[in-house]
Amino acid sequence: MVTPDPYRVLTNCMADVVTCHGRNGLVLFVSPVAESMFGAKIHDLMGRGLYDRVHLGDRPAFLSALSDCAMSGKSRSVEFRVRRDQPAGDSAMEFIWIEMRCSLLDQDFDPGHDAGDRQVVAVMREITERKARDCELAEAHGELDRVNAAKSRFLATMSHELRTPLNAIIGFSEMLTKKDALMIDAGRQCEYAKLINETGRHLLAVVNGILDMSKIENESFEIAPEPFAPGQVIEDCCDLLTLKARDANLDLVRCMPHGLPDIVADKCSFNQILINLISNAIKFTLPGGTISVGAKVDGECFVVTVEDTGVGIGAEDLPRIGDPYFQARSTCNRHQDGAGLGLSIVKGLLTLHGGTMHIDSRIGKGTRVTVHLPIDCESSRRNEGQAKGQAMCPPSPLPAISTIVRPSSVNSENRVKLSA
Repeated sequence: MVTPDPYRVLTNCMADVVTCHGRNGLVLFVSPVAESMFGAKIHDLMGRGLYDRVHLGDRPAFLSALSDCAMSGKSRSVEFRVRRDQPAGDSAMEFIWIEMRCSLLDQDFDPGHDAGDRQVVAVMREITERKARDCELAEAHGELDRVNAAKSRFLATMSHELRTPLNAIIGFSEMLTKKDALMIDAGRQCEYAKLINETGRHLLAVVNGILDMSKIENESFEIAPEPFAPGQVIEDCCDLLTLKARDANLDLVRCMPHGLPDIVADKCSFNQILINLISNAIKFTLPGGTISVGAKVDGECFVVTVEDTGVGIGAEDLPRIGDPYFQARSTCNRHQDGAGLGLSIVKGLLTLHGGTMHIDSRIGKGTRVTVHLPIDCESSRRNEGQAKGQAMCPPSPLPAISTIVRPSSVNSENRVKLSA
């Protein structure tokens, strides 16, 4: 009767994989549980079999841990990725995370002995789920850091956006109260009153933006859908911003077909979306540039496009465009007023309507913002529960902008130029 090896019996009962390594990390022994962990037969893991499955980027750490243990006689731990073989017919490659703790097999350590002849025993445990949780935790911490940074930027921006107009209002109003002592004539008084009015309106717009964003984030912003003609709203918004564009030496162009149908949406929200998009385009387009506002119907969606020849947005900033209080300052070498809420409000209002926003941009070429809005947002919201998780109006793929489509490419029948 052959007496079983007690160590081999012990390794057979362990849930962790036990391996024995010789020179250069070659596997001399591996416990049977390795078959289920790595999806491979025992003989496929012997010799260089295990090493060949280690992720290419983790192989130096894997071998260093074994070598350091053999040379110093001290235990070492390391984490690395190993390829897990998939069932026959499954071509997908899967890597799992392994934690390995290795120790010298012969406890009678002799520093003068050749380290290559020493054997190292290693215990391996799968930690894929733990690594996934660690990644999620790191992402959560990263998101928290971004939120804190956004709050800091917001406070810094608000310090400028609120104090500057308030100082102007206080200063000019004090001058008006001392008009006799300062000998301010009627014309100058009227000018100061006009500046106070304009500054107050700017301050009100900033405060309204903050309140709207707060309502959207708290899901307390309510929309009142109604049928209306979107073409007329677009015309009115362009008319409203024509003077602002002219003062900035910009061409504001409308490119819309005749006979656009009515849509069912919140008219005030639709107007606010357009004002924010066009104002942003004006703000970030250099003098002599062009801003084009277009609209069309695409299936069950009403599509609005605001395109400019401005400074553009960097690829690293594009994913964050639409985050509250975020401003892509790196795309422009001049300071721009604003709290960074314009596109955030647009994004929030579109979400309430079941719509989407898509941005294409390149530095120095310009930016194109495409808004997809359901023609009937009431029906869209009713169907949302039935098709939850699916986009109501997925944007059609748009290539990255290499050249801006100039207004001259639009049929002259549907083109109205608003410029100085």
